[in-house]
Amino acid sequence: MSEMFDNISSKYDLLNHTLSLGFDRIWRRRLVRILNRALRQRSRRGGDKSAAILDVGCGTGDLTIALARKGWSVTGVDISRGMVDIARQKCAEKGVKASFKIASADSLPFADSTFVAVTVSFGIRNFDHRPESLKEMFRVTAPSGCLMILEFGVPRWSIWRALYMFYFKRIMPLLGGLISGNRSAYHYLPESVMEFPKYEEFCAELTAAGYTDVSYKSLMRGVAILYKAHKS
Repeated sequence: MSEMFDNISSKYDLLNHTLSLGFDRIWRRRLVRILNRALRQRSRRGGDKSAAILDVGCGTGDLTIALARKGWSVTGVDISRGMVDIARQKCAEKGVKASFKIASADSLPFADSTFVAVTVSFGIRNFDHRPESLKEMFRVTAPSGCLMILEFGVPRWSIWRALYMFYFKRIMPLLGGLISGNRSAYHYLPESVMEFPKYEEFCAELTAAGYTDVSYKSLMRGVAILYKAHKS
């Protein structure tokens, strides 16, 4: 898996923004806005900027950087060295302070209850050992902390789903393969989305990992889903 992402890392941002028609930026901004508000409400002092956030499967660092710009201490983790190298370069170019580690989600190199929040954006479906990864994220989440996961979904409305799936399964892999030079990676994308558990099913996995108050919100009529959960 890490080799595939290493191979497409140089064009990953261009492809994400192009193939999502720019909506991936909008969805990430929404996650950041909701999380930033929740963390500030959590703090009696109006927001403890020393609180640490872990961004798992950080890729090229878009979400990591957006969270760091809000003043939080953010660490990004990914199995792809190529992706992390680009994330570090982007931080240097933008003057943003964030730290990064090469690590797998199912074996996070952090102590228990280290982070006030854990995030994942468009990466949870790629985790080889998802139950173990969810338990690891729960382990490193501090009591009263939260988990927020942004992931692609499949629209429930039949007409919108048909249009979406035509683009997702026919157009996107073709364009992604032509731009990246790696056709298999962009055939893998729709396959991974279709195989990922939907809505209540994934919420049940979060509950099984130990999280409480699990909920989800549909974005763009189900094209993306924002999952939220807490650690008691």
